[in-house]
Amino acid sequence: MTADRFPERSAFPPGFLFGAATSAYQIEGAVEQDGRGPSWWDRFAHTPGCIRDGSTGDQACEHYQRWREDLDLMHSLNLQAYRFSVAWPRVLPDGRGRLNPAGLDFYERLVDGLLERGIVPYATLYHWDLPLTLADAGGWQSRDTSSAFADYAVQVMRRLGDRVARWSRLNEPRCSAYVGHLEGRHAPGLRDLRATLSAAHHLLLGHGLAMQAMRAESPSAQLGIVLDVKPYTAADEGALHQQAAWRADGVFNRWFLDPLFRAEYPTDVLAAYAAHMPDVLATDLATIAQPLDHLGLNYYTRGHVLHDPSRPFPQAAEQRVNAAHHSTMEWEDWPEGLYRMLTRIHREYAPKALFVAENGAAEPDRVDADGRVRDPDRQRYLQGHLRACAKALEEGVPLDAYLVWSLMDNFEWGRGYTQRFGLVHVDYATQRRTPKESALAYAAFIRS
Repeated sequence: MTADRFPERSAFPPGFLFGAATSAYQIEGAVEQDGRGPSWWDRFAHTPGCIRDGSTGDQACEHYQRWREDLDLMHSLNLQAYRFSVAWPRVLPDGRGRLNPAGLDFYERLVDGLLERGIVPYATLYHWDLPLTLADAGGWQSRDTSSAFADYAVQVMRRLGDRVARWSRLNEPRCSAYVGHLEGRHAPGLRDLRATLSAAHHLLLGHGLAMQAMRAESPSAQLGIVLDVKPYTAADEGALHQQAAWRADGVFNRWFLDPLFRAEYPTDVLAAYAAHMPDVLATDLATIAQPLDHLGLNYYTRGHVLHDPSRPFPQAAEQRVNAAHHSTMEWEDWPEGLYRMLTRIHREYAPKALFVAENGAAEPDRVDADGRVRDPDRQRYLQGHLRACAKALEEGVPLDAYLVWSLMDNFEWGRGYTQRFGLVHVDYATQRRTPKESALAYAAFIRS
């Protein structure tokens, strides 16, 4: 798939939205301001050795103070939609019970500011910042956290539901479960398969319970979830490599898609996980499989795998494709994968609507002496992936929005501030925002 230019703007139907995305802990800062409670990411980031550069999200991009400036920046870049996350501990400092009015006031001002600038708000209710009180009571390994999440979701909807139409309950439950509970690179920093599967199930259960509660509160709201997806290709046509790729797909993709759309876990992965599964009640999968109004996909790269008998399930041995460009995250630029996942999910699961909730690349950006930030590789990345979206639309995929990750450089979780994904460069010492060349090109594309 060629990626040397943006597609024609006419390749996207009227009403299609172009925008960008962020998350609360990565940009807001102000972790002790106006009644916000601590999250498990606050503790994890302050634990020595957990973050690559020893940094935290305490300050981040100071978006909590600079939100007006940031909304003006979005408007100047012609963004039509903005996906943000609500910080659970800013709204409910203990996870449930006592409401913090100042927290909801902030998100109300943010939403009103977006609407005043003609930008459609996409709200995500959970982007990994679990209140510390709930974390210490079992976190996502506890069924009680699922019900607490549903209560929190309704509280936010009651305040913002008259202005926010598009809601996602969770961002990347796979990443929350596996990277945090099996790989240990994210909060809570565990390396336990049973804990991982318990967290994954209770995240999905929390999504289902929140869907039910929010649907009862506002029948007309557009409700969904955001999954990270990744196509897996085998190193060659050998049967063992093909089987390895299918197993990896089962863990990364089908383990979350199947319960959401089919009310079942994939049988091949379930058989491999049997000894480590948590208790699954008879009604759980029906609760998880609530009808979705939309499905958001976060796509960055593919997995190119080979069979490696030394890697125990569910690990997969991934092989670098040296001929391709790789970001500073070491992720291959492969737009074909976005096209494949869009068409496959449309074909196999038939969601009512799809949107690209995150798509972007981290590059070694710097502000040059003339004040410009030249990032041609990111520009090519966006061009290629927008062309993949256009191709999927041609084939009937009900895609209605594309959101770049990220609006601005920010705290990249376990990698701290070592990775720059933003359309806008942030000088963390001065908090100066500088739109990169890719941002200007994206703005011109939208305007065209």
